[in-house]
Amino acid sequence: MTQQIPLRRVALTLAAAGLPVLPLRAGKAPFGNCRQCANNACGGRPNMKTAGPCQCPGVCHAWAAATTDPHVLTSPPWTAAWRRAVCVAYHPGAAGLTVVDLDNAAAVAWARENLPATRTVETTRGEHWIYRGAMPSHNAVRPGVDIKSLTAYARWLANGAGVTAPLPDAVRALAVKDPSPARRAPQSLTVPLRGHGCECPHRTPTYLDRGITMAVQRITEAREAVHATVYRTFLAVLSTHGRCGCLTGAHVARLFTAAQAKGESPRHCTDAWTNALTTLGP
Repeated sequence: MTQQIPLRRVALTLAAAGLPVLPLRAGKAPFGNCRQCANNACGGRPNMKTAGPCQCPGVCHAWAAATTDPHVLTSPPWTAAWRRAVCVAYHPGAAGLTVVDLDNAAAVAWARENLPATRTVETTRGEHWIYRGAMPSHNAVRPGVDIKSLTAYARWLANGAGVTAPLPDAVRALAVKDPSPARRAPQSLTVPLRGHGCECPHRTPTYLDRGITMAVQRITEAREAVHATVYRTFLAVLSTHGRCGCLTGAHVARLFTAAQAKGESPRHCTDAWTNALTTLGP
């Protein structure tokens, strides 16, 4: 009893400061689905990557259950969870934060050489570097480095030291260096449109930039059928820009980032891109 009461007090203090929190059980894992939500019965996704329409009052949807509501945190379902909890976690992305999780000394040394200084929290094996700004979460962006922000949770360990810096491009760039075929796809899209030789038919980069911006907006504003929206958007972009050679890795990264912010996995983005290429044909 001496452990659980402080944990709940810590959670309430963090929630009052605007940080959505949740309890973690042994193994630093979230609590599993309740019977009503098991096997995706509630309409959420079984891998708990997105919230879904579930209104379960319990703590069974990992990061999606994180809350700042003190009434929820002290309700009976949560009270039982706090009695079993071993630590407090929070949803960084919902608080407008990104945590760069450095899992060992080598990763910490790399960050000190390559990332801007920011608020730092010591962990068991390394450090958490916390930046102001949210982005899609990614694991293993380099050896010993994970990014925890949207659709992820991070353990609360301490306030840390230093001033929280704005999320730098250097961290965002880590998420788009995946050397998967989909990331390299723009480099292979060099076949010109018939009748145009090797000259880009769009005449100015403004046309392409506007098209990518509209595509990102279409994905971001999707409220349902996200899978289908992502595929159709990829198909539209490729059909317009995919064969003239003006589409770059940075453009595709913007599309992938928008899709992953809506809960799509990197694998689904890859599949959707590949399927769109197949549909268009040579």
